[in-house]
Amino acid sequence: MSIEGTPQLPTVASPAAALIGDPSAFGRVAEDGTVYVKTSNGEKVVGSYPGKSAEEALAYFVRKFEVLASEVVLLAARVKSGAMVPSDAMQAVDKLRKQVENLNGVGDLSALANSVDQILPLIEGGRAAHEAKKAAEAAAKAERRTGIIEAKEKIIAEAESLALSESWKATGERLKTLLDEWKAAPRLDKKADADLWKRFSSSRNKFDKRRRQHFATLDAQSSAVKGTKATLVEQAEKLATSTDWVATARTFKTLMDQWKAAGRGKPSDDAKLWARFKAAQDAFFAAKNTDLERRDESQKKNLEKRNALITEIEALLPITDINSVKTKFRDLSTQWSRSGMVPRDKKNALDNRFNTVAAAVKEAEEILWRKTDPTAKARAYDVVRQLSEAIANYEKQAAKSEAAGNAKKATEAREAAAARRIWLAEAEKGLAEFA
Repeated sequence: MSIEGTPQLPTVASPAAALIGDPSAFGRVAEDGTVYVKTSNGEKVVGSYPGKSAEEALAYFVRKFEVLASEVVLLAARVKSGAMVPSDAMQAVDKLRKQVENLNGVGDLSALANSVDQILPLIEGGRAAHEAKKAAEAAAKAERRTGIIEAKEKIIAEAESLALSESWKATGERLKTLLDEWKAAPRLDKKADADLWKRFSSSRNKFDKRRRQHFATLDAQSSAVKGTKATLVEQAEKLATSTDWVATARTFKTLMDQWKAAGRGKPSDDAKLWARFKAAQDAFFAAKNTDLERRDESQKKNLEKRNALITEIEALLPITDINSVKTKFRDLSTQWSRSGMVPRDKKNALDNRFNTVAAAVKEAEEILWRKTDPTAKARAYDVVRQLSEAIANYEKQAAKSEAAGNAKKATEAREAAAARRIWLAEAEKGLAEFA
């Protein structure tokens, strides 16, 4: 058989050399270059190696034999070690048998075939060992499965006990730890793992749903609180520069009461909003206190001015010359009104003293007016005139009645005249005041 064009086989250090001896002893090369192998049934042509020496041709076919012999020894070693399951080993033996039968190589083919057959008892022994190993592995697997189930059942039991907990943070952290333990635990078969996971996941989901609802409610409340406090902050910031001290201070107290009534929101939101609210409040009260300090100092000075002024004002009494007093009082009143605010506990007493003098000046003015009013004087004069004329008329009537002998009518006329003389006396006094 020609092998021209076939690549050279690699050199193999045959581990089967001790078993099958020297392979080259089982071959020869004819003068025409044909290579033969000796078998129990005689010689068999295995091929030729044109262009090469007889030694090189023989060596090439020996190497083919040695390569297959090495595979036989390697298979036997793998079977002995238990590295192959019996079914795979049997398939490998069948394959080697066919390769030995069809081998175009030089070597002890019978010994090589026998070596392949000797692997069969090894497979049978390996099969028994394999079955024992399988049984041991199955028992260990069952024990391991039971342990895994118990561990996961324990995790599930704890998760189920926590499903209704309201310790949101601690329980959430514990369930996370249990989840890590679950992930770290070995897996079971798909169905068993799925059934256990469903129970564990159900407890976690129940807790998570309740927690989400709880915090959703808190978020809604926090959002409402945030909106309320943001509105209060805006109002406070608008009032920060107000100088209506009393009214604004009351408003800030109302805002603070509303702030407390609004409740608690998210700590971060509360902190930011409170910082703004307090800054506005502090700015207002700082300005108010500064103004009060200035006012206190100013009021002390104003009090000194008013004490000096009230002394001058009270010195106008008693009034002897109303025109002169009026001029001085008007000037002192202007100074009084421009003297500014004084401490509240002193103001009323000073105002009362001032009002006493003002009332006296006003009364003196009214008296002077009554005495100098032309219209009033004319009215007073007219009253005196009318009463005088009335008296004269009644006296004439009395004299006439007496002359006529009507004593009664004369008496009535004299009585009317007497009454009017009394009125006349009063009218003349009033008229005299205009002198």
